[in-house]
Amino acid sequence: MVKFTVLNGVVVPLDRANVDTDQIIPKQYLASIKRTGFGEGLFAEWRKDREFVLNQPRFKGATILLARKNFGCGSSREHAPWALMDYGFRCVIAPSFADIFFTNSFKNGFLPVVLREDEVDRLFHECAAFPGFRVVVDLDKQTVAPTDGSFAMRFEIDPFRKYCLLNGLDEIGLTLRHADKIRAFETQRKAQHPWYF
Repeated sequence: MVKFTVLNGVVVPLDRANVDTDQIIPKQYLASIKRTGFGEGLFAEWRKDREFVLNQPRFKGATILLARKNFGCGSSREHAPWALMDYGFRCVIAPSFADIFFTNSFKNGFLPVVLREDEVDRLFHECAAFPGFRVVVDLDKQTVAPTDGSFAMRFEIDPFRKYCLLNGLDEIGLTLRHADKIRAFETQRKAQHPWYF
């Protein structure tokens, strides 16, 4: 998993609440479990509209998505954070998230940032006022701020999830930190109970 430390990126304002996982990555794109190749299906139905925010050239290469409350609701699909990441996003900022999407995001190295609704409103206003608006998401400091540092918004995050993101550790990575102990245990067990092997 890729480490997440500081992200300086263009913000895409997706001014919609209750964005569900079938809108994020429609079911017809779920045929693979490779974690890659899902970017083309991201918001596929909405991208048919030429006016949709991701079709605007000024947001090409953006890495931060700004959304409204209850982002990622609907069915559980790990493909949702995979699609966002494959498209190029590393973070989504919203006032609230569906629990399963929130958990799946952390497990895949994608950062969901919860800010108050008034703070999210301010970021939407900044996006509208300043084309190419960028923010810096600093995971260690737990802040979101424009690149000029004119203000900063603090977010909360579970310390264990923060540790995993900062160190690029998913569940497999966490387990493999103990690879030597696991091998020693398996060797000892094989010697004590050879009939299992």
